Amino acid sequence: MVTISLINYSQNKYWAFKQMQLLPPRLAKIKGCEFAKLLGTGSGFGFSLWPDFSTYALLMKWEHETQAEDFFQNSNEFNELKSKSNSIETHYLESLGAHGSWYGQNPFPEKAEYSGGKIAVITRARINLHKLPRFWQFVPKASQAIKNAKGLIFTKGIGEWPLIEQATFSIWENEQAMKDYAYADIHKEIIGKVKKENWYKEELFGRFNYIKSINH
Repeated sequence: MVTISLINYSQNKYWAFKQMQLLPPRLAKIKGCEFAKLLGTGSGFGFSLWPDFSTYALLMKWEHETQAEDFFQNSNEFNELKSKSNSIETHYLESLGAHGSWYGQNPFPEKAEYSGGKIAVITRARINLHKLPRFWQFVPKASQAIKNAKGLIFTKGIGEWPLIEQATFSIWENEQAMKDYAYADIHKEIIGKVKKENWYKEELFGRFNYIKSINH
């Protein structure tokens, strides 16, 4: 079970920003949590130069769904987030498999069967420093392409470090809609440049059955 909670703040934004450093060591001690990242978000569609200091993403992988529910209902860590934030929406996902790595590991190796219906995608890239200008040159074109993609329900840029470590979370009506975007000419052109010009030091692409969402 994988969860990603989008946490929105209308106030307490400085407190929220500090949690990027303070919360991860506490998350590492949560029972049943195998992987946890508190991520900043970007404004606009997809990758973004401009941070959105009102929204953060808490990405977690669990041994069992019951342990996730216990965290969301009873943990001091999540209760603090709820008390300081304006709203939290948690999306529940089931891994269909991922290729690539996130700091040397693949956190989503499980491969369930696609169940039909909505599908979610998480992409993540650590950009080679000398390729940053080239990468950001093509971001506006990529953002416009996903903005116009048919079957896209939601997308948000997420990441650990501005400029260098970028990720996206997106939800699609179905697998075909996601594939149509992935194989569209503009996206194929950019992916071709990524491979040919070695933009990324590390990358990961993961697909998920979209299970449900809950507002806390």
